[in-house]
Amino acid sequence: MDLLKHIIVPINKEGYPFIFIAAVASLVLGTIYSPLGWLSAVITCWMIYFFRDPDRITPLRPGLVIAPADGVISKIERALLPPEIAIDGKYRKRISIFLNIFNVHVNRVPVSGRISALNYYPGKFFNASLDKASAENERQSVRVTNDEGEDIVFVQIAGLIARRIVCNLKDGQEVKAGERFGIIRFGSRMDIYLPEEINPLVIEGQQVIAGETVLADFGSSEGPRTGVRH
Repeated sequence: MDLLKHIIVPINKEGYPFIFIAAVASLVLGTIYSPLGWLSAVITCWMIYFFRDPDRITPLRPGLVIAPADGVISKIERALLPPEIAIDGKYRKRISIFLNIFNVHVNRVPVSGRISALNYYPGKFFNASLDKASAENERQSVRVTNDEGEDIVFVQIAGLIARRIVCNLKDGQEVKAGERFGIIRFGSRMDIYLPEEINPLVIEGQQVIAGETVLADFGSSEGPRTGVRH
């Protein structure tokens, strides 16, 4: 049974309609023209793969900020909060995670605390890897206040082919780091805003795992990290 749990990965409920439609299309097209049926079967398998929702082991300690999405750190820079959820005019450290179509797209809460603000912005659909995606693309912004009263903002951003942001959080909700809270369908980006004095414990180009990789530690005095590609 333990072996099966590693082989058979759970599927997120958001994927059921897509998988069902693709499976039915495979059967119909297969009766009409066999090659089309096989092509549709491949698409069905990819849908199952895309909507996979594996369990994760989340490190639990006050002050830790955990990656809310799988993907690669595409940018770390100073930036202002999205205007619709801004609480002041201060710059913050923004960590951008780019998700390609092969990453797990289920999103997870980066810190424990209380949801203190939610805002949906109906923007455009530029490639999520572009810098302007943070400011102009469709997005769902979330602010969570931890037990120490610190505010962390994270933003789901739609991409070029992403057309659906799902966020199941509610204002005032108590959340735990690593909990699933939503999904972005088909390629996207996640931005996390930290206080400017907090140094990220990741670097640009690094792969991160939602619910597991530590992005920052409010209790750490470590300086900015550097790395080299091998």
